[in-house]
Amino acid sequence: MKICTRQICFIMLAYTAVSKIIIYPTFLSSLCGRDLWFPALFSFAVQAVVVWAISYLCSRTDKTLFQLIEGTLGNICARIIYGLFGLFFILGTIMPLIEQKLYTHAIFYDTVPSLLVFLPFFMFSVYAASKKFTNIGRSADICLPLFVLSLLFLLVMSLWEVHWDNFLPAFKTPAKDLFGGSLATAYLFFEPCWLLMFMGHFKYNKWDATKITASYIGGGLLVMLILFIYYGIYGEAAVSRQFAISKISLFFPAIDLLGRIDLVALYVLEVVMLFAVVLNIQLAVHCFAECTGWQNRAALSAIVNGILLVLIIVLDSKYNSLSQVFGKWLWIVFLLFATVVPLLSWAMKRRAK
Repeated sequence: MKICTRQICFIMLAYTAVSKIIIYPTFLSSLCGRDLWFPALFSFAVQAVVVWAISYLCSRTDKTLFQLIEGTLGNICARIIYGLFGLFFILGTIMPLIEQKLYTHAIFYDTVPSLLVFLPFFMFSVYAASKKFTNIGRSADICLPLFVLSLLFLLVMSLWEVHWDNFLPAFKTPAKDLFGGSLATAYLFFEPCWLLMFMGHFKYNKWDATKITASYIGGGLLVMLILFIYYGIYGEAAVSRQFAISKISLFFPAIDLLGRIDLVALYVLEVVMLFAVVLNIQLAVHCFAECTGWQNRAALSAIVNGILLVLIIVLDSKYNSLSQVFGKWLWIVFLLFATVVPLLSWAMKRRAK
């Protein structure tokens, strides 16, 4: 097997959390105000159910998703669907990549052109995305302790600055806005697709579904905690504070004496963020390899990363417009691939030959 349950748990915990702590809190604050925790809770609850369903499915079959589709709909359909998943992973990488570019430029290298700073990422990504699932698992082993230590450091620095009365009175936001906030941020919730790609590539043992689902819930709870800390510190001003994870520790008393010691943790956390983005690119390469039958992953990685580089250059100054497109229209695509298709995989399991 190419990856183990422990590594999948690490991915579902760490990568789930780091993919939602840059712009997500600010965006939710602008949509739902003090009730921003509700759409987040709803989104995580729905995705946790889907994650459990796929995890449990892995206990009922040792086939990959490609083999399930092939046994139900035939080889051509399996290739088409995997090709669509490859495009979906590219689509799902666009917003996180732009967020990363804006974040690294604003926090670490604000005097250097942002695109120039971010070009080394693609050099790393071309190499990393050409590797198979074994590399994904080993990267997760490395990233988990970095994630835990850096995030714990930031939380300790910020937790005592929260003003809990910023969340009162609760549930003053109209219900349509609360559920609208969940749909508008659906482009950040497609972790079940990661698990779909891992099907058949790890050996299922007893209670693995519980472990994987619990890990995902743990990642969700960490995001919820950051949402509470962020809005608890800034209140109504949260909508004007970009890059939430870099803002929650600013009021720690020792910063006045020692300087931005939180930047050490932010640098370390950035490493985990980049691996989380690369995971989507790795899975896109995997899907295209299955779709085309072309196993030259280095070439496929270069092509996928080249497409993303062109997209980032073209969309460099259009983040606000792009977020509106993703929030208002493309939630349908993410709902289809991250919720509907994973649940339909149960039907394919029953019909697969």
